Amino acid sequence: MLCWQVAEHYEQVIATDVSEAQLKCAIPHPRVKYLHTPLSLPDDEIVRLIGGEGSVDLVTVAQAVHWFDLPTFYPLVARLLRKPGGVFAVWGYNDIAVSPTFDPVMKRFHDTTLTFWNEKIQCIFVDGYKTLPFPFESVGLGREGQPVSLDIHKKLSFDGFLRMLRSWAAVTTAKDQGVDLLSERVVKEFETAWGGSQVVPSVTYKAFMLEGKVKRVSTNPPSSCTASNKLSNQ
Repeated sequence: MLCWQVAEHYEQVIATDVSEAQLKCAIPHPRVKYLHTPLSLPDDEIVRLIGGEGSVDLVTVAQAVHWFDLPTFYPLVARLLRKPGGVFAVWGYNDIAVSPTFDPVMKRFHDTTLTFWNEKIQCIFVDGYKTLPFPFESVGLGREGQPVSLDIHKKLSFDGFLRMLRSWAAVTTAKDQGVDLLSERVVKEFETAWGGSQVVPSVTYKAFMLEGKVKRVSTNPPSSCTASNKLSNQ
């Protein structure tokens, strides 16, 4: 759905994923092109497939950059972004607010998942991207160590909420280990606190964002002899 929303503002959107199975679930859109980019694909080939160096106005990653190999990914972003003007944006959320009745139930459930999360998830659930390396020049929406907070309001059905929880890596990991975090009892408790399975409330995703552009690299040495030759684009 994110690709569709971005496509409302751009002539073409290129959506990539390392998982071919995920791409098979994607919904076609006339302005969205889906590309399978397995980890084995060389960076030069990725750049070529997407359109070449300096060909992209916006690179976005939602709820996922903490899983990436950042020393490999960030230079790739720098190659793809148009200069000047290209923007890189990452965001995620680590909580959802529904109602004073529901939110404590959600907190108790979330606590049961903590031991099943990969350690990389701490960057989003615990730190809210405050510890995420982000060596890009700020454009006014957060900077490294200081992501901007966002409240994203959305109508959400109870079935949609359950689908979201079942997609959590911690829930699937626990199930593989024989632990059903979303047991019938837990689902019933959620449903009661929700107000019934037919209720479609407006919920608030507690989100955060970092946006930046490739840092400028001076081609002329400064007049001061104290200058250091630091590579500042990544």
